[in-house]
Amino acid sequence: MELLQLQYFLAVARLEHVTEAAQSLHVTQSSLSRTIQRLEEDLGVSLFDRTGRKLRLNEFGSRFLRRAERALFELEQGKQEISDLLSPEQGTLELAVTTASPLPHILREFRKKRPNIQFHVQMLNSQEMVMLLQRGEVDLCLSSAPVQGDDIECQIVFIDPILVAVPKGHRLANRDSVSLTELKEEWFVGVKRGYGVRDLVDSVCQSVGFAPKYVYEGDEPARLSTLVEAEIGIAFIPSTAKQSWEHIKYLQVENHELVREIALLWHRSRYISRAALEFREVVADYFGTLSKQTMQSGEK
Repeated sequence: MELLQLQYFLAVARLEHVTEAAQSLHVTQSSLSRTIQRLEEDLGVSLFDRTGRKLRLNEFGSRFLRRAERALFELEQGKQEISDLLSPEQGTLELAVTTASPLPHILREFRKKRPNIQFHVQMLNSQEMVMLLQRGEVDLCLSSAPVQGDDIECQIVFIDPILVAVPKGHRLANRDSVSLTELKEEWFVGVKRGYGVRDLVDSVCQSVGFAPKYVYEGDEPARLSTLVEAEIGIAFIPSTAKQSWEHIKYLQVENHELVREIALLWHRSRYISRAALEFREVVADYFGTLSKQTMQSGEK
């Protein structure tokens, strides 16, 4: 049994299609098919039920997949650990986030500490993020909602109050806080359903007897401030995403715990590089400082 056979088997098992698997591996379909056939001959069983170029794992294949994934996982962990020992100041940190607003500050501080470490950031939804984390394709995740899982470590790093952003000419602009029930007749701009903040806000508003009326629903949270300033509608914006716009006023929400939890995620069983460990420290320090500032401003 060869390592190449396991790698090809894993690609076919995940995609269940010869053509797509061959394209992902950058090999010919005939080469891929021959390699899988040799693996099945070595094992003495067929691993797939075949319908043309479409494959589906059978019971033998499903059982073998778990073992193959574990074997390749351990080999990849060993490779990463050796690379880290040889060149601790080099490498690339793979990150996935569902909330991007704190990233500029965090990445700037990390780059000061490790200027030679590259980083690659992907903006994903929670399901995509967890899938890549479990596959080992990302090192760390910053999520705007905690994620539960047997193999996922979840550290809540910040409790982020959600504020109400109104234009300076709005009837509430002379206030510092507002109750949710006072917003029943307002028009809102927001992100689409499926975003953590949108789903949280809708749920809390429903609990007090109304559904926010949206005149705009998008997939770019950073655009909301522009729309608020243009008086298109008001918006629910996390405190970490608020911007110092001259014509926008941010109000606290009264009597309700309208907050989101920001969590740092990593895989319990996977090797964590020195760079990833230092990034975790930078994240903890950043949100620790932010928490103190939030408490101090609340006491004034």
